[in-house]
Amino acid sequence: MTETVASGHLKFHEKLDLLKSGLVELSHTAEGVLDLALDSLRTRDVAKAQAVLEADHAVDQKEVELEALAISLLALQQPMARDLRFIVSAIKITSDLERVGDHAVNIAGSVMRMAALEVRLPAPPQLEEMGRLARAMLSDALDAVIRLDGAMGRDVCSRDDAVDSLHESMFRSLLTHMMEQPRTISTALELLLIGRNLERVADLATNVAEDAVYLAEGVTIKHHLEGWPDGPRTHA
Repeated sequence: MTETVASGHLKFHEKLDLLKSGLVELSHTAEGVLDLALDSLRTRDVAKAQAVLEADHAVDQKEVELEALAISLLALQQPMARDLRFIVSAIKITSDLERVGDHAVNIAGSVMRMAALEVRLPAPPQLEEMGRLARAMLSDALDAVIRLDGAMGRDVCSRDDAVDSLHESMFRSLLTHMMEQPRTISTALELLLIGRNLERVADLATNVAEDAVYLAEGVTIKHHLEGWPDGPRTHA
């Protein structure tokens, strides 16, 4: 009986290790797809933009595999405590990373459409900064998950407002540009769409960071309802 239990226990942790390593692999793949999309935006390289669409398939496939593995661990092993928290969080994180890949594809699509337009516009400085911030947030959020670093997770969450502010500033700037030069409307709308996708990447990075806090501290800070430094917030 002892041998059977030990064997089953080992099998569970082998699968758990596989889930952890798979999550790291998916993280690197999703980051790479986003990097490629941002590079295609900086260089206006259509070939790189097309490569984003192809690379996203690897993100989709890995997300399906990890979700199936996590569900099998929940259904067959009935994990407890920290292991349960990790598996539940892994399902959420893999979904968020898959969506990061989708937003990278959207950015690449805008790059390809802009290349076909007669009127070109340089990317606003806010857009480049949004890309830098969102990319750093994603990387740090994933590091926080891997290291079980709640403080780093909270720090990532605190940066989301800066991305939102840049997005609002860029919207006002491009709106003025479109009113003054109507011929630029099509390009400006694509730049706005890219900004919206980067804002969503930052939101997804925040989701991952919240999961990092949950894993490290066992508290939920989503919507600032619990475990936030200033305590729960109430609605007026």
